[in-house]
Amino acid sequence: MQQTNQQWQARREAAVTPGVGNSLQVYIEKARNAELWDAEGKRYIDFASGIAVLNTGHNHPKVIEAVRTQLEKFTHPCFQVTPYGSYIELAEKLNQLAPIHQPAQTLLMSTGAEAVENAIKVARIATGRSAVIAFRGAFHGRTLLGMALTGKVQPYKKGYGPFPGGIFHAPYPASYLGISDMQAIGALQGIFAADIAPDEVAAIIIEPVQGEGGFYAASHSFLRQLRQLCDEHGIVLIVDEIQSGFCRTGKTFAIEHSGVEPDLITMAKSLAGGFPLSALVGKQSLMAKAQVGGLGGTYAGSPVAIAAALAVIALIEEEQLNQKAQAQGEWVMQHLHHLAEEFDCIGEVRGVGAMIAMELVEQRDHHKPDKALTQALVQEAGRQGLVLLSCGVRGNVIRFLIPLTAEKEIVTEGLNILSSSLQVVQNMRPAKHPLRP
Repeated sequence: MQQTNQQWQARREAAVTPGVGNSLQVYIEKARNAELWDAEGKRYIDFASGIAVLNTGHNHPKVIEAVRTQLEKFTHPCFQVTPYGSYIELAEKLNQLAPIHQPAQTLLMSTGAEAVENAIKVARIATGRSAVIAFRGAFHGRTLLGMALTGKVQPYKKGYGPFPGGIFHAPYPASYLGISDMQAIGALQGIFAADIAPDEVAAIIIEPVQGEGGFYAASHSFLRQLRQLCDEHGIVLIVDEIQSGFCRTGKTFAIEHSGVEPDLITMAKSLAGGFPLSALVGKQSLMAKAQVGGLGGTYAGSPVAIAAALAVIALIEEEQLNQKAQAQGEWVMQHLHHLAEEFDCIGEVRGVGAMIAMELVEQRDHHKPDKALTQALVQEAGRQGLVLLSCGVRGNVIRFLIPLTAEKEIVTEGLNILSSSLQVVQNMRPAKHPLRP
């Protein structure tokens, strides 16, 4: 018997921990490219891509065919027991794709958090140091080390400590929040002066464009200064491309816009078109320091997910995904700028390629984030058939992660729903009047 969304929700509340949140209380039955259909047959346009996992869209035919072919061969011999060639093939391709000019090597895992943890392990064993510097607003996973690196307390860190030590946080450069490149670099120097000597720091980890933090992009100048700082002190530069990678920003990896070469790079999400796979790619001089057996995992490098990833990599060129990201980004940004002229709740529109955000505030005042309006917009858009995601250190950012393969008419339809939803929630917001003497 077909279940309704409400029936599924009742079963979910009884069976699943509330610690796993849901943006919308709708239960999906099928999907295609940038469209979803729920248990009741209602159609949605997907501007979330499973949180940046589906740059190639839902159920891309070539990804599904690659997976189907692999399923007929084998699903899990475990690479650490009896290895298989597809792991090597994918590692070779990732070593070529990564913006690392020296010889590189790859480790495959299942999740982004695992990629981040292993990046820290490699940095520590390669340098003989232990401390790590991350940035406020960063998101690096929900494991204990991932949360220690993450620079946002709610909802990720509160009540789950203590966390691993030796982790320090610097402000992320974000001009809209009043944090300049100079202030961010100065804060790093302040950490070296007050908290930890630079020759005890194994790594600095940064997202070139913050994901959960609000889609703030570090300037090319800042990233170059960071590279110089790491070189000066022998610190490993880890670039977290888990959300920004695989063509989302109009380059295969966001760090390529700056010309900065990372030492290690983490990737996941859109790597495998919806299948759980992550990777750590790094300079061979660092990766080769890991002792035999020190890296890996039972499910790490699933042959099924690898087949999907090989298909995704082929699609980068076949479907010109970087060019599609640039074109989609320009189209969406143009539409959002028009909306910003109409709605005074839009404080800023920003983006790199098709990694786009709008920040919601009260009457264009960037000092007054409007988290409640942001949450209301996600729900109203869902009611009208559009899936949106919020994010940001202040909880007031809508992020756009539309499948790069989405047809323009579908994107336009979604943007029209966004406009309609903004009209509804802004009209519902209580009018604010200045105090009279």
